Amino acid sequence: MNLSPLLARGLAAGLALALLLGSSRALAADPPAASASAPIQRRSPPFLAPLPSGAAPLPPALSSPPPPVHRTRLVVRLDPVAHTLQAQGQVTWTNRSQRPVHDTFWHLYLNAFQHPRTAFLRSRLGEGRGDQLPSTWGRIKLTRLAVRSPDEAPSRAVDLLPSLAPHSPDDPDDQTDLRAPLPAPCQPQQSLVFDLAFEASLPSLVERTGFLENFHMVGQWFPKLARLRDDGTWSHFPFLRLSEFDADFGDYDITIEAPPAYVVGATGVRAEERTENGVRATRFLQEGVHDFAWTAWDQFLERTETLDGVPVRALYPRGHEPAVRRQLDGLRVAIPCMRRRLGPYPYASLTLVQPPAGAGEAGGMEYPTLITTGGPWYGPPWLRTAEAVAVHEYGHQYFYGLLASDEHRHPFLDEGLNTLVEGLCLREGHGDGSLLAAPGLSLDFLEAGRWMGLGAGHDHAIAHGAASFPTAGHYGRLAYFRTATLLATLRGAFGEAPFDEALQRYAQAFRFRHPEPADLVAALGQVDPALAVALDDGLSRRGWIDFAVTAFQPGWTVIARRGSLRLPVTVRLRFVDGTTRDERWDGTSEWVRFDINEPAELQAVEVDPEQRILLDEDRSNNARSRERTRVGRATLERGLFWGGLLGRLLAP
Repeated sequence: MNLSPLLARGLAAGLALALLLGSSRALAADPPAASASAPIQRRSPPFLAPLPSGAAPLPPALSSPPPPVHRTRLVVRLDPVAHTLQAQGQVTWTNRSQRPVHDTFWHLYLNAFQHPRTAFLRSRLGEGRGDQLPSTWGRIKLTRLAVRSPDEAPSRAVDLLPSLAPHSPDDPDDQTDLRAPLPAPCQPQQSLVFDLAFEASLPSLVERTGFLENFHMVGQWFPKLARLRDDGTWSHFPFLRLSEFDADFGDYDITIEAPPAYVVGATGVRAEERTENGVRATRFLQEGVHDFAWTAWDQFLERTETLDGVPVRALYPRGHEPAVRRQLDGLRVAIPCMRRRLGPYPYASLTLVQPPAGAGEAGGMEYPTLITTGGPWYGPPWLRTAEAVAVHEYGHQYFYGLLASDEHRHPFLDEGLNTLVEGLCLREGHGDGSLLAAPGLSLDFLEAGRWMGLGAGHDHAIAHGAASFPTAGHYGRLAYFRTATLLATLRGAFGEAPFDEALQRYAQAFRFRHPEPADLVAALGQVDPALAVALDDGLSRRGWIDFAVTAFQPGWTVIARRGSLRLPVTVRLRFVDGTTRDERWDGTSEWVRFDINEPAELQAVEVDPEQRILLDEDRSNNARSRERTRVGRATLERGLFWGGLLGRLLAP
């Protein structure tokens, strides 16, 4: 999902207040690059806790998807007037775990919208998407669920419907997570065929799926097997409001039948299309993905381009051409940027869907090889939210799609890493104005996102499961923005090049492997063991940091590190003769004192002059000088602070 349009609200207004908020002790301008001849002595208390050394080796990168856990073949017919689906097919599933399996779990997530007492609709929190009850309920009903061995005929299959659990475990009002016992244990590497038939009613558009008049966004629409972990346990859970998904990789062969006037977009490559008896059947094929979604509308316009070798198909309403052009411009930046940072995009198609006006619930979402965007066609060109949405959703093709971390238990592994890379790619394409570039005013995406996540880190840890956040606002500010700010801080503190190399190794080593938080910590810890310690503290224990100049005299100065994070930082010393010197402090102690001997005295001192420590909570105390200077960085900080407060009020 994408939250970047929220950054534009409040933050831009806050910047406009900057000139009204007074002067500061920050340096007014970067001094000339020169060296002072004065010797400098550093004194600081020792850091008592030893840092760990070494890191576990990463698994070798996979050049192609591993053998599929399942092969799903379905034929589904859409009735666009009744907004219903009729489908049948087979799922051939292999137990890739190390233990026999006695039960299966099936996610029937359309049942989240069948009445107001479901787990999803009971957890409405009054903010963000999915907040309104659907005006038309949706549901999914299995009419056939039978199991057999691959060499048996369908007539020999054992009917599982009589033993299918009536509701989600321990929740009689919910039917989104159902258990189906097997007639006999399925041994490791043994395969089974499940014969399926089901009917579904789409809800009025809510939480990424449903219909609005003739427009249909069809997500989480079929009975989907839960993911089986290597240890033989199931990753299964009901559809909850703040939670996303977790699923196994497989191959999909889906035929979608709809009236000929309807343009259909879906996961995968269009392999076949035919029209018979007033029905157009379009077959989509895709290997090595863990979900399948599609859309159908009789008013879609279509535009195709090949961007950095990736065939892109854009589907959009008439009149939205300006927004789609900007979204494609975003992909023009994102595709090569993420190829360099995370590895090549391995699929042969990418479909971009711009929902029509009024269908915002379908926008800002990711599925394998299919993303939905959103926003008005008339968005101002100086505000890059259209580009940011496209970049963010494309980034999900990596963290959500290729790595497929468990978004229910560890949403930050997808949303937070993706928000970081989104910001880096936007900066790569647009410089300091990567979010906002108005005349005389620019705003970087990651700098804006810092204010969305800065204060929330004192309330709750980042490393919560999606259902454990108290509000959607905490989920957004922590899983998205504080995670990205933490990672950007570590990147700035420990070195951009080694951090980027480690992130690339992580992204390539864990393709198709469902990485856990420990895998990310291990990968980044290869840069520096201290980085792994700081990352774990920032994720799990509400780690924070505030550098401050706590004493300043012509012959000495003291810098303090407040908070639990221990990060290296640059301290810039300016001398009365106009020379400067940058000192590197490892930040492991609580303070450091710089004693300046002759011949030059200190004129000013600034901690983190290049502002690499985005997580620094109060930048206004980072600089001291002999006299107050004109409006400088801290004034901008105050403007961003007030804008950040406004932004938090508008966050999801």
